[in-house]
Amino acid sequence: MVTTTARQKILTLLGSRGAASAAQLGRALDMSPAAVRHHLAILQKDGRIVYGSPEPKRGRGRPEKVYRLSDRLLGENFASLSDALLSTWLEKLPASGREAALRSLGEKLGQQAASVDAVLTAAKRMVQLTEKLNSLNYQARWEAGAHGPHVLLAHCPYAAIIERHPELCVMDAAILARIAGAQVEQLAKIDPKPGGATHCVFALHEARPLPEP
Repeated sequence: MVTTTARQKILTLLGSRGAASAAQLGRALDMSPAAVRHHLAILQKDGRIVYGSPEPKRGRGRPEKVYRLSDRLLGENFASLSDALLSTWLEKLPASGREAALRSLGEKLGQQAASVDAVLTAAKRMVQLTEKLNSLNYQARWEAGAHGPHVLLAHCPYAAIIERHPELCVMDAAILARIAGAQVEQLAKIDPKPGGATHCVFALHEARPLPEP
């Protein structure tokens, strides 16, 4: 059974209507105003939607803000291109060297966000780490653990091809390790099936546990 998330429903509706206000989206999808605003904020941060031309409002008051799909989301075929490039690249490598190649790729991507500042306190390093991951569209947060912090990722930037390329989790771990400057162990991955895990979870192996954020 295919599960459609609330944000996917919003994107589908905007794709069919062209533009819609938060109120219109809420009525069409039977969602509360707070839920609509929450999802719209995430979609804007991801760059998947943008503000459209304000909709004229009857009577007094400001024109109603409307949203539309971003130009980046419309008319692109990056998922198919990435799928083909990744498949071609990995097929040319021996099976024994693919994991190392993905880790190297992850380290290069992690360099773009730069490492966390080592002079910060442990808790502030984790805050900075999640900010850097969010700049890469991972929707990250962290939690303290008995044996070190856990990083939770609510969004996979490579969701369009992750089903065909689950090995990209190795790259994710390398990105996280490069930015955090720590050893990383993946504990869970997002599972779109009903009742499945809603986050990718990585453990950072630190010398001492961190306080609650």
